[in-house]
Amino acid sequence: MSYKNAKNLLPAELIELIQNYVDGEHIYIPLREDNKKCWGSNTSTRRELDLRNSNIYYDYLSGMDMTILSGKYYLSFKSIQRIVLNEKRKRINF
Repeated sequence: MSYKNAKNLLPAELIELIQNYVDGEHIYIPLREDNKKCWGSNTSTRRELDLRNSNIYYDYLSGMDMTILSGKYYLSFKSIQRIVLNEKRKRINF
C-alpha cells in the first residue's frame, strides 16, 4: 500500500475537518463494501489450498491414516481432522 498526500487529493476544507480528529497522524480509509474483493481473489492461493485439501481428503478416503497425512502435508493432526470434516461436509451438501 502506498501513501497519498491528502493535499493532492482532498479539498482544503475537508483536510481541516479531518485535522480536528487526527492531526499529522496516519489513518487508513477502508474500501467501500461494494469495492471489496474476496480473500484470495488476487492470487492463486485459494485454488492451491482447495486442491491441497481435496488431495488430503482423497488420501484419507483411500485409507491413509490422519497421523501420516499430518506428516505428509506438514499440518497438525487437528488441522487434518478439520480439513477432512470440511471436505466431507462440502461433498454431502453439494
